[in-house]
Amino acid sequence: QVPLVESGGGLVQAGGSLRLSCAASTNSLYINVMGWYRQAPGKQRELVARIGRGGSATYTDSVKGRFTLSRDNAKNTVSLQMNSLKPEDTAVYYCASGLTVTPAYWGQGTQVTVSS
Repeated sequence: QVPLVESGGGLVQAGGSLRLSCAASTNSLYINVMGWYRQAPGKQRELVARIGRGGSATYTDSVKGRFTLSRDNAKNTVSLQMNSLKPEDTAVYYCASGLTVTPAYWGQGTQVTVSS
C-alpha cells in the first residue's frame, strides 16, 4: 500500500562509501518507522538500521560506527550513509517501513557490491 523507492546502490571498492536513499510515495499516515534490511546470498535477511519519528536510530552491531541513518519526517525519506565498506557488506539492501518496528512495506531492493 505504501510503495518505497530505493536508490544509490552500486559497486565500490573496500573502504569506499555509498549513500542509499529511500522515499515513500505517500503521506506519513502509515509510517512511524523506516529503515534498511539486507540479504546476502545464502544468508538470512538481517536488519541494518531503523529509525523512528523521534530520530533515534538503531544499528546492527556489524555496522555501528560505519553507517549512519537519517530521516526527514516531512518527506518520508531516509538515507543510509555507508562508510568504510567491507566485502561482507555485499548484499541486496531493502528499504522497509511501517507503523511499528515490524515492517509492513518493502522496496524492491538495491544491490550493493563491495569488492576486495
